Amino acid sequence: MGSGILLLTSMEMADLSLKPENKDKQFILYALDVSQQALSGLMKYVRDQVLKTAERKINFLRQLYADRDDLIDNAEILTQYVNDVVAIIRPVTTVESAYESNIIIEAASEKPELKIKLFSQINKNNKNQAWFFTNTSSIPITYLDKEAGLDGRILGVHFYNPPAVQKLVEVIKSNYSKPELSEFASIFIKSLRKIEIPSHDFAGFIGNGHFMRDALYGMDEAIKLSEQMPFVEAVYTINKVSQDFLIRPMGIFQLIDYVGIDVCQFIMKVMEPHIKDEKIHSPLLDQFIEMGIKGGQNSDGSQKDGFLKYEKGCPVGIYNLQTHTYTANETFANKCDEKIGPLPTGHMPWKAVVGNPSKNEIFTTYFNALKEMQSMGAQLAIAYQKRSKQIAEKLVADKVAFTPADVNTVLCTGFFHAYGPINNYL
Repeated sequence: MGSGILLLTSMEMADLSLKPENKDKQFILYALDVSQQALSGLMKYVRDQVLKTAERKINFLRQLYADRDDLIDNAEILTQYVNDVVAIIRPVTTVESAYESNIIIEAASEKPELKIKLFSQINKNNKNQAWFFTNTSSIPITYLDKEAGLDGRILGVHFYNPPAVQKLVEVIKSNYSKPELSEFASIFIKSLRKIEIPSHDFAGFIGNGHFMRDALYGMDEAIKLSEQMPFVEAVYTINKVSQDFLIRPMGIFQLIDYVGIDVCQFIMKVMEPHIKDEKIHSPLLDQFIEMGIKGGQNSDGSQKDGFLKYEKGCPVGIYNLQTHTYTANETFANKCDEKIGPLPTGHMPWKAVVGNPSKNEIFTTYFNALKEMQSMGAQLAIAYQKRSKQIAEKLVADKVAFTPADVNTVLCTGFFHAYGPINNYL
């Protein structure tokens, strides 16, 4: 997360520094990480990604470097731009570097005690009344504000992962956030060509507020089904229904693996103390963590095994709790597919419908057909979609989300759903 935010911020700062009116101004961006090795990898990532981005905006760069007679061909311009971006960044391993900063953008691990320690130390030693922007996906901002003694100089800016690709940023004020921080954040987010969605300061906010509950429902349904069929078949069934029948980019178990089983468990632990009327906890996640199965991605971006086993990014098996090995899908998929039943006539996969301008009409027809079916797959899908809508509407009723449209935007933009959960399809 931090590398993506650094990449976006450094390029924006470089673009500003190259404008004629800013020629005499100094732009410095400290990149703080725990080790020189981590920083070396970070700077390589930045160089590689800046070059790719620069190639796509070469015409814009030609305008920025119009007064440079020494830069003639595209290769020279690209090299110069990469160097100019990198020159803004100061890689450091000591937090003392932040003592002179005016703006702190933090993307540390989702650990309240770690964030509070960092904020408190910087705030105590920084004489500039620095502004703090925290990339948290679940920790209440008012809690961080109060515990770190920031007096309203903090704002939640939840970039979705990976920041270089994802368009969504959730913005969360504490009860005391100063308005100038929100104004700056809006300008910054717009400059990065992102979509800003506000959320009230409630643990999990909109994105994880829906995702964690949606995941809990999917896991609970799989556990119920495992009373009637083997666990691997139950997981396969719920994953297939939540992907194919609900026309989502991933099934719920694949999405949990993608985010990370350990990350999901940790987010639930962060949310749990702040939520009084429901339990945000999964014994199934605990069980997988105890077995050392965490999901997530490798350093090269490939998917680690979790609930599902992957080959070249595609699910090919499911973890068997009885044998403690992965069972290949090919040994049971056909039997499960027969139990699940066929998709409704006229079904279109996610890729075919997500960008279709007529998708509202397509989904209306599709869900009408789904309602007429009595198959196991259809009934599971209808119940799942109704639960998804219920979760979303509660986020609005509990004043987590400002509007139903905000919930739909978060799910469609941040999670790439083809339709928002608050709809009249069922």
